[in-house]
Amino acid sequence: MKGNRVLTSVRYGVLVALALLFLLPFYVIVRNAFSTQGNITAPRWNWLPDQFNLTNLDSLLANDSIGIGRAMLNSGIMAVLQTGGTVVVSVMAGYALARYTHRLAKFLLGLTLFTLMVPATTTFLPMFIMTAQLGWVDTFRGLVIPGMFSAFATYLFRQFFLDFPVELEDAALVDGCNPWTAFWRIVAPNSTGIIAAVSTIILIGSWNAFLWPTLIGRDATRTVQVALSQFMTSQGVRYPELFMGSLVAILPMLAVFLFLQRYLVQGLTTSGIR
Repeated sequence: MKGNRVLTSVRYGVLVALALLFLLPFYVIVRNAFSTQGNITAPRWNWLPDQFNLTNLDSLLANDSIGIGRAMLNSGIMAVLQTGGTVVVSVMAGYALARYTHRLAKFLLGLTLFTLMVPATTTFLPMFIMTAQLGWVDTFRGLVIPGMFSAFATYLFRQFFLDFPVELEDAALVDGCNPWTAFWRIVAPNSTGIIAAVSTIILIGSWNAFLWPTLIGRDATRTVQVALSQFMTSQGVRYPELFMGSLVAILPMLAVFLFLQRYLVQGLTTSGIR
């Protein structure tokens, strides 16, 4: 009995230590967001700033050259459009790979998984050339459409649909539905958990995207991550505004994650990942 208590205490101690380690970067962001340049760059570390500098937020919002408000709006538009498009494409692709057992389907599954082993940065050059030839530079089409296919999301949906009861689809077909109608009226409405989980992952990834928006985006479609990089120049780094901007940029995704975290856990546990 005593041994169980000790083991339980050790487990909770490890969990608390890991939680504190996970929260450390967020603490640094909050601490530096309300600090002055001198406090951040001081050789001696203080757990709290000497005085809370509340003018960093005003300085961030008043900086017209950065345009943090417009940048956050652009990021929101891009993230929502890319999430919706990626989920629609991936859910249909995953369903097809799960239901059709032809050799071609297995070959396509292999190609899909192979793309996960290809570094994304190696595809940026051909994607940029095609996007530029289509005239999509500095447009939301250029930001969203090239990233609307996700091999990871397709694989998750496939794993989920492998365990989805085929009897429900057969019953819909007997009632007169065609495969397309059965999918959208029976399968999709009963897959909200995995759809919400994948949507959360894609939404956060789209919001945090940096390299592709840097290549395609200009002033009209500058996203928040690209806007924050403007605080780092060859002359120096404006740490207070940078950390305050990072804090502001984190808040929307933090709210989304807290709201959808139960769907995220549920979706991943029902998609074949243990």
